[in-house]
Amino acid sequence: MEMNWTTTWWIACGVLVAMELASGTFYLLMLALGCAAGALAAHLGLGASTQMVSAAVVGGAAVLIWHQLRRRSPSPPPVNANPDAHLDIGQSVDVSLWNEQGRAQVKYRGAEWQARFSGQGQPTAGKHIIRGIEGSCLQLDR
Repeated sequence: MEMNWTTTWWIACGVLVAMELASGTFYLLMLALGCAAGALAAHLGLGASTQMVSAAVVGGAAVLIWHQLRRRSPSPPPVNANPDAHLDIGQSVDVSLWNEQGRAQVKYRGAEWQARFSGQGQPTAGKHIIRGIEGSCLQLDR
């Protein structure tokens, strides 16, 4: 039994989607779009070379567009300063006394934490916001 071009393109599309699910890279989905374009060209009865050109043009354009969109989007903050990774980031703590190195002991969530001032200027006593966490040390800012 001989497979036609349409089936071959759809199988290639499915394999690329499965590979993307296994690897987590979005670029394989863009290439799968190119295979879908090749399959649609095959459905329209176009020749093999036209199918390959349409798959290459659509897949390549999709990869280039996705690459440009990713380059222009801002990169996420590092994990130790990302509020999506640490729910403590953005919460407030009260600091009663800073030492001369810009460090303090604070009580937060029922435990004693080391704290380091990471803001501008000199640290002063009062309410501060958690901007990051490094191990067991809170990075605080006004």
